[in-house]
This record gives sequence, C-alpha cells and structure tokens, in this order.
Amino acid sequence: MIAHIDARFFSPEEYLAFEETSPIKHEYYRGQIHAIAGASEVHVTIAGNIFAALRSYVRGSGCRVYIADMKTQIEAADCYYYPDVLVTCDPRDQPLTQCKKYPCLIVEVLSPGTEAVDRGNKFFNYQKLETLQEYVLISQNQQRVDLFRRDSSGFWVLQFYEPEEVIHLRSIDFKISFAQLYEDVDFSTLEPTDGQG
Repeated sequence: MIAHIDARFFSPEEYLAFEETSPIKHEYYRGQIHAIAGASEVHVTIAGNIFAALRSYVRGSGCRVYIADMKTQIEAADCYYYPDVLVTCDPRDQPLTQCKKYPCLIVEVLSPGTEAVDRGNKFFNYQKLETLQEYVLISQNQQRVDLFRRDSSGFWVLQFYEPEEVIHLRSIDFKISFAQLYEDVDFSTLEPTDGQG
C-alpha cells in the first residue's frame, strides 16, 4: 500500500536525507514522496523465498541481490522505488550505498493496493533503466508469475508462467519452481478476490 505523505516539493537530495532518518520507507517521484505501508505475511514469504534462492545462486558471481530495503534510482524518470527484490551484476553499483542504478532484474510481489501501480507507472519507469533485462510480477493470491523480458530489439515481451512450469530468468540464467517460490504459502488463509493476481 502506498499513501501520499506531503504535498511539498522535495529535491532528490532532500528526499535521500529525509529517508536516512525516517522510521518508515518512502518512495520518490518527481518531487513528491509517498509512504509505503507494511506487507502481508504471504507477500513477505514469497519475497523471502525468491530472495533466498537468488542469493544462494549468485554467491561468488559478482552479482548482488537486495530485498525490500534497497532503493533503485531511475534518473531518467526522476524517481526512487523500493523493489521487493532486485539483482545487479553491474560493477558501477558496488560503491553505491543508498540506492542501485543498474539492476538487471527486478521482482515485485503484487498486493491488492499496489498491483495497478506495479503494472502501470512503475513498470513504465523501470523500462527507462537501460540495464534492466527482466521485470517479474508474482501474484500473492494465486500461483501465477508474469515475466516481462526485454528482447534483442529493446521491446518488452510478456511471458506467463503457470504452476507446472519452471520459471527461467534469463538475465542471470536462474531457474526456480513454483514449489520453491510459494513454499510455506497457505492460500486457504487468503481473503477471496475477483481472480486478479
């Protein structure tokens, strides 16, 4: 869930300074900051599952994986977001401690309050990251994964994955099953939805 916090204009420098001391996280978009509410248990479990698998996979490769608390900066869109999981293999990111600018993979776990933004404005802005090769959207209401991949012509192609398939993230040549991704998720505890992920 994202909530508007302050109508005044923040420069990127003011935002970063504010975020250093804030007890809660905020995202930044063209001078405005928005508070980010906490995530559900299912959301956190799914994000944790893919983070753990990715962290184990990239160990020793020079790539780094971050979960939830690391910002990505999109200079071309004048914004900072907190992806659920991001992977960067670009050495230019190594000295950056407040945010990462060159991710190759971003993962968002969809929540009812953020799905429209994750599929809309965020994805539109993420596409301005020249190093980004894949954008993964994981449903927390059903076993479904939507993967957007940049092709050799620079166009984004959507691939759907269903439970019997193995998810292949080509950006880092990583594979994960739905059983691993949704480990410890009990869908019977979720509130009914209209079928949207």
